[in-house]
Amino acid sequence: MSKRALLEVIALDARDAAAAQAGGADRLELVSDMARDGLSPSRETFGRVRAAVDIPLRVMLRLADGFGAGDVDTLTGVAGGLRAEGADEFVLGFLDAHGDPDLVTVERLVAEIEGCRWTFHRAIDRAADRTSLRKQLADLPGLDTYLTAGSASGVDDGLPVLLAEAARRDEPGYEPRLLVGGGLRLDHLPALRAAGLDAFHIGGAARPGGWSAPVDAAAVREWREAVDG
Repeated sequence: MSKRALLEVIALDARDAAAAQAGGADRLELVSDMARDGLSPSRETFGRVRAAVDIPLRVMLRLADGFGAGDVDTLTGVAGGLRAEGADEFVLGFLDAHGDPDLVTVERLVAEIEGCRWTFHRAIDRAADRTSLRKQLADLPGLDTYLTAGSASGVDDGLPVLLAEAARRDEPGYEPRLLVGGGLRLDHLPALRAAGLDAFHIGGAARPGGWSAPVDAAAVREWREAVDG
């Protein structure tokens, strides 16, 4: 297995996906509507992206703003539809009104995507208790990654948490890979890499022209080189 650090890039469509792969991305997070922080894409978009690239592709399961699940039946149907289209990796994460993991929703979705690997996304950064959340999710099949900035406000504030959690990687509940994203900058990388963190997630950083512009392969390549360095 390659020991190269993982670079994941947010893609909205096939053009983004192709540029991200050309720049050296290892994996994509496929979403729609970044004005709402990323919602589930359509089956048609997934199909076009899947046909455009051959790197792994994690698909967002989220239909509403915030970290509540909204209509769980509809969300489960979306998950099943994407699975039927060929999606085999996903991104999800929901909290209840108290900031605890919404286990009913998460478990329903995990059952729907049985056999797939998935990321619990930045809902962890708004959880009432990160350690408790990890313990409650620890036995769910397929969970192999937490996307986190260490803080709801981003990596600048969350860096101490990320470094502390990296040091606990062999403890129960801390085995899933830490995928660092959320206000991540190139100057954060040395401290993160020194702590043994080896997975990084970028969105706006891959788009110098902003979210109205496509992913730029050269920007992704800059991150690829920095992550590898």
